[in-house]
Amino acid sequence: MRLFDHAVARALPVVPRSIVGRVAAPYIAGATLEDARRVVSELNANGMSATVDVLGEEITHPESAETIAAAYHEALAAISTDGLDANVSVKLTALGLHVDPELCRALLTEVLRDASARKIFVRIDMEDSSTTDATLELYRSLREDGQDGVGIVLQAALRRTLGDIEALSDLRPSVRLCKGIYVEPSAIAFQEREVIRKSFVACLDALVDAGCRVAVATHDEWLLGQTLDRIPRLEAAGYELQMLLGVRVQRGRELVAAGHPLRIYVPYGQQWYEYSLRRLQENPGVAGHVAKDMLGRLVPGR
Repeated sequence: MRLFDHAVARALPVVPRSIVGRVAAPYIAGATLEDARRVVSELNANGMSATVDVLGEEITHPESAETIAAAYHEALAAISTDGLDANVSVKLTALGLHVDPELCRALLTEVLRDASARKIFVRIDMEDSSTTDATLELYRSLREDGQDGVGIVLQAALRRTLGDIEALSDLRPSVRLCKGIYVEPSAIAFQEREVIRKSFVACLDALVDAGCRVAVATHDEWLLGQTLDRIPRLEAAGYELQMLLGVRVQRGRELVAAGHPLRIYVPYGQQWYEYSLRRLQENPGVAGHVAKDMLGRLVPGR
């Protein structure tokens, strides 16, 4: 079955958009800001906060970066107007990092100013290893310029992450810790599941020791257990758990019922199809559902 799922994942680009959309629907708020507002409102009503992400990355034209930045300003205004419990997460390549680093910094700075005026936190997302140095350098520069309402993401799969935590410790950053979803060479990233898990726990402990506020982003039950065991230590600097929209929904409800702060990642935007393809290709098990859906349409009642 795993071989089948991986074969499906490789074939996804030729799957009709309508089918990809149906499979990905639980994991994406929708194509519009109104969709995101509705989903975040529902999450808030169920005791969960949200991180809003405007879909788009690897932008190749300045105008596209400016369009996404404008979408973030609209999202910030909506969060403020609706009184939502939400912050925003920004990918630097969506703001033109690969096109013009200075444009990227300028657009991000304006987003941060807008967010600060509205008392909304901004998380700079982490992308593949080709952007890690630039992302961390920009984060440090912003913090040294007095921008305090901004956090960063670190990936436990990268071999460098413990060193990055030590290098950032003087800032006591707010960090979202995740395993990391990008396919990286073994020289850069750990490959084995158990090794990545051990790295995650080591990074979590290092962040706690450095007095950082930690957002633990995982659906891995073993890692959740390791995190919950550390709650007395995590509470000193503050913590929250994070999950993706539509993933382990019941487990999320249980964590909220137990009194843990849970934030749900809520992506939306016109680039939902590109995002869906990437997510499904990263998760061949889910990709297999696409094939089953397609087969169901071709062979009704099978």
